[in-house]
This record gives sequence, C-alpha cells and structure tokens, in this order.
Amino acid sequence: MQEYFVDLHIHIGRTKSGRAVKITGAKSLTFSNIIRHAREYKGLNMIGVIDSHSPEVLDEMEDLLEAGELQEHPEGGLHYDGMSIILGSELEINEESTQGPIHVLCYLPTLQTMRAFSRWLENHMKNIHLSSQRVYIAGLVLQKKVKELGGIFIPAHVFTPFKSLYGKGVKNSFSEVFDADLIDGIELGLSSDTKMADQLAELHRYSFVTNSDAHSLAKIAREYQKIEMAEPSFRELELALKQAEGRGIRANYGLDPQLGKYHRTVCAECLAYNPAYGEACPECGSVKQIKGVADRIQELRTSEGNQNVRPPYIHQVPLEFIPGLGPKMLEKLMDHFGTEMAVLHSVPLDSLKQVIPERTAVTIDKARKGQLAFHAGGGGKYGKITD
Repeated sequence: MQEYFVDLHIHIGRTKSGRAVKITGAKSLTFSNIIRHAREYKGLNMIGVIDSHSPEVLDEMEDLLEAGELQEHPEGGLHYDGMSIILGSELEINEESTQGPIHVLCYLPTLQTMRAFSRWLENHMKNIHLSSQRVYIAGLVLQKKVKELGGIFIPAHVFTPFKSLYGKGVKNSFSEVFDADLIDGIELGLSSDTKMADQLAELHRYSFVTNSDAHSLAKIAREYQKIEMAEPSFRELELALKQAEGRGIRANYGLDPQLGKYHRTVCAECLAYNPAYGEACPECGSVKQIKGVADRIQELRTSEGNQNVRPPYIHQVPLEFIPGLGPKMLEKLMDHFGTEMAVLHSVPLDSLKQVIPERTAVTIDKARKGQLAFHAGGGGKYGKITD
C-alpha cells in the first residue's frame, strides 16, 4: 500500500481546438495542460478530469493514447507518466422534488464507458460539449445509469448556497432526491470541513472528499486528499471510498472554511456581514441575504457529531493565498523544491528561508501548523489571511 495525493474535481476550460467547455474556466485549462501541470508543478498522483464527457475532450484523450503519451490501466483510469487520470463529468439536475438545481460528479472507469455515457447524455441535455449542463432526468435515473456503467456517484460541493444538494436543492435530506445506497462519497466544498458536515447524521456513512473545483491551472490542488491504495487506479479509488480492504482516505486537505467564498451569511446587495440571518442589513438596510454555509448547516443539524473515526481534516492554505507570495517568488520555490506538494508538506522552514524572504517563509510555516487568523468570506468573496 502507498499514499497518494488526489484532486478529483478539475474542469476543462477549452478543447485542443479552442472550443469552450467550462465557459467560466481559463482558456489554458486544456486537457494536455492540466495533466502536465497537475503532475509536474502541483505534484499530484491522481486527478479527476471533470467534463470528460465532452466529445472533443474524449477525442484528445484518444489521440494521446494512440501517440503513446497515455495508457489505459487494466483496473480503470488513464495513466500519464505515473499519474492516474480519472474520467469524470459534473452534471446538474433540477426536478420537481427539488427546490433548486443540484450538481453531481459522475466518474467512469474507462474511455469506452465514458464514451457510452456521453452518447446517453446527449439524449438528455441541450449541449453535450459544455460543462455542468442540466440533464433532464431524475436524480435516481442518473444514479442508476452511472452504476450500470460501473461508475462512482458523488454529490458535488454539497453546502454551497447555489446549485448544491443542501444549499437550495433539498429541504432537509438527500433522500428527497437520491438513493442513499447509490452514493459513493460526499464532496464538502470550500466553505465547510469534516467537523461541520458531520453534524448531519445521514452523512456519517460516507467518505468525505475535498477537491479543488479548479477553474484555472493555479487553482488545481487548492483542496485535495491523501488516499492509501495499492496503486492509483479507478478500482482502487472505489475501494478507498468504501474504506475497504485496507484502502481509505487518510487525510483531507482543504481551506479553512473561513477562507471559502460562502462561509458566512452576508447581505446580497452590499456583501456586508450580517450576523443575524433574516434581519435587515446594518449597512444598507436590505433584507436580501446570501445564507452562509455555517448557518445552513445549523438549520440542518441532526447530530452532535460522528462517533466513527474520521481521517484528519487539515486546514490547508494554498500558496496563492499567502500574502506577498507572487508569481515570481512562487516560480522560485518551484525551481528549488519541484512541486507545490513538496513546499506544502515537506520542505523545512530553514530551507524556505534560504530561497524566499523570512516573513513569507514563516507565514507558510504558520499555515502548515494552523496558526493563522482569517477574515471569513461570504457571498462569493474569498476570506483573507489577517496575520
């Protein structure tokens, strides 16, 4: 068994030809750029490429397979120079039983099964080429199709105020939409952590995943997990999510929830913090609010906490959040230490001080030790480090 760094939610911005996939994604987010950046710069061992259902993305994968740059693993997934690529698709459902749209993540084991899934989706959506599109079927139908193809089904960023399971999707429980036995894990999102999510008893049975939801190369691995597996493959990932046969998630690395864009409740008009949900904004008087994840979880709370032992949730501060750490200094760190994973996890403080200013090095070290203070984010605006 070995431990691997894994980020399962990375979007495609454009195809090789320049066609848009994730419209809000960076143009540099092509499949080829993603796999190189994730392996060589970020230091990840396994990634989930969302939007793999897009036909031109599938074509690019096939071209790289024919060129010998990718290999199909017999246990599922593609391999790129030691890094595993899991083929995924983020989709949106919105049926009569829901209060609003819900995003879900569907992962398939092979290029062939993703091709079959793409052809099936084309009959249930308006534009097969784009990311996060609405599928005009029930959640249960989608779950069953994913399972029919041997896939993994995970509700995405489940607490964010918009387009999520608990944000505005269901009133109280995921059983209003999904079959509990056909869910393989829960993606927490940037504004919550394990302790917060475990206040919902119905989530206790599932592994929690922490992913970047990257819309640019820089955002890859802003959240990730360390997973113990025999090898980086689709079937090993499936076993790890089930905590089966000695496999499992050994640590979640995610933003301190205060750094997330939707942690606290704010005024929808001026984004001023409003500590009393439902009352007029003290700054502008508006009664319109964007409910924070922390408040929403308190509404849904059904448990004091999970009695089962969870892997540690380590509040990770991505290097791009570190004050004073600009692109040139970051490039200098990469030249000396290789990958962001190395800087975040293993490079000693004294070694950092030899390459970058002491104050910045100390801030990185404090971030690794959980010793920083934050100004909480909300309403779509990230929190900030105040130290």
